Amino acid sequence: MQDFHPVLVGTIPIEIDIPESDLDIICECKNLEAFKSRLMALFSEKDHFKIEKSNVNKIPSTVCNFKTKHFEFEVFGQNIPTHKQYAYRHMLIEYQLLNEKGTNLKKAIIQLKKEGYKSEPAFAKLLELSGNPYEALLTLETKRIDC
Repeated sequence: MQDFHPVLVGTIPIEIDIPESDLDIICECKNLEAFKSRLMALFSEKDHFKIEKSNVNKIPSTVCNFKTKHFEFEVFGQNIPTHKQYAYRHMLIEYQLLNEKGTNLKKAIIQLKKEGYKSEPAFAKLLELSGNPYEALLTLETKRIDC
């Protein structure tokens, strides 16, 4: 899988995960069919294996889900470098916000996640960002991060 430049993103690396959190791995794949074939070869025997093509942010994507004894996984691929994908960018913004605002924000995010919120909507709610929470969070990027 190294040729797809996998990166672990999401709640676990920034320590806002809850017991139900999955491991989110993003990949850069120039050929979605080759990526799908590799995922099938490696993980199709895992519990609850599912793979599908979709358009995410108007970009052709492949999403693979499966479970192991200890974790649930989501492996995501697009023909975009991993450090430019939304999930990676969101994670960096969230990490900086957590560092800036401290443990109160972290505790509030974790509580909202326990109530069923996804990370980006939880951040948007607590930061009073309007509109689509995934896009709204990215508006903070130019103020914080030079990708």
